[in-house]
Amino acid sequence: MQTKAAVTFGSGEPFEIKHITIDEPQTNEVLIRLVGTGICHTDILAQTQAYPVPLPAVLGHEGAGIVEKVGNGISHIQPGDHVVLSYSSCGSCDNCLTGKAFACQRFYELNFEGRMADRSTRLHIEGQDASNFFGQSSFAYYAVANSRNVIKVPKDVPLEMLGPLGCGVQTGSGAVLNKLKPEPGTSIVVFGAGTVGLSAIMAANVCHCGIIIAVDVQENRLELAKELGATHTINAREGNVLEAIMKIAEKGVTYAIESSGRPENSRNAVDSLTVTGRAVQVAGGPIGSEVTLDINTILFERNYEGFLMGESVPQIYIPRLIELYKQGKFPFDKLITYYSFEDINKAVEDAHKGTTIKPILKFS
Repeated sequence: MQTKAAVTFGSGEPFEIKHITIDEPQTNEVLIRLVGTGICHTDILAQTQAYPVPLPAVLGHEGAGIVEKVGNGISHIQPGDHVVLSYSSCGSCDNCLTGKAFACQRFYELNFEGRMADRSTRLHIEGQDASNFFGQSSFAYYAVANSRNVIKVPKDVPLEMLGPLGCGVQTGSGAVLNKLKPEPGTSIVVFGAGTVGLSAIMAANVCHCGIIIAVDVQENRLELAKELGATHTINAREGNVLEAIMKIAEKGVTYAIESSGRPENSRNAVDSLTVTGRAVQVAGGPIGSEVTLDINTILFERNYEGFLMGESVPQIYIPRLIELYKQGKFPFDKLITYYSFEDINKAVEDAHKGTTIKPILKFS
């Protein structure tokens, strides 16, 4: 079938709206009509080739839409279902079989190398194959995804805003709810107050953390962090961040989350910990980015861990986040600014300027 997509042709080039051909869904695949999709920092890393996705490509990995068709072998998803799209996984490696699909041994291949699980593509531009992204390519009016990517969601919430639950919101909140699991009254610092960091702050508020510190360089984001549950904010442009944290939590914080992708913040996250504290790295940077740590900081029982995709089973976790939203405990809708699909380049520009936390493209 013919549809429209935002195509990346060259490293760092603007997205071009083009007509493409999308194939029918194969066995265990689903065709979705997109209603809205978020723009994530990972999409921009791929656009600039900091993550080297084969080009031309249709990026996008925070899609939400309505099922149009299902391929053979699928019984749990039906046409008309409202769904969110998340990351791709193989379903057969040791990690997938033990409920850890977020650590799938084929994760990079299936999400960044531009092909479906059978190594073919469903996308074509003027007779040329195009790479998909995260097994979905949601910067298009229609997407084909493996059924493992697809999460059925309730129909009583606005579908167009749910896409970011598949990546950014899932990752930030999962760092708290699934990974760190902080006890009530404990302290946490979050570096970066974008979608991921603000989702972590909302989750820390759900967990009743006593001290919740947000660190960023954008004052509007710090103000929103306060609204979402931060007890303290630090503008990193206004002084020594580590000293400011220690003035708030004299012995250091129990937990730290690095969601900015800046190596200096990774160092600050670890150095801000109390003894036996835990820091998690949830944001990526260009391939080859390095972090320098003081070996003695780690020696004295301070822990620094990597983290992917909320460490969640999306089919279980995303409906739980929606329930928290419906109860007024997780107001992620406050992060969102809507753009028409054709205004994708304006949305990216605003995100770079920091005037938008989470751009969502709406399909007419």
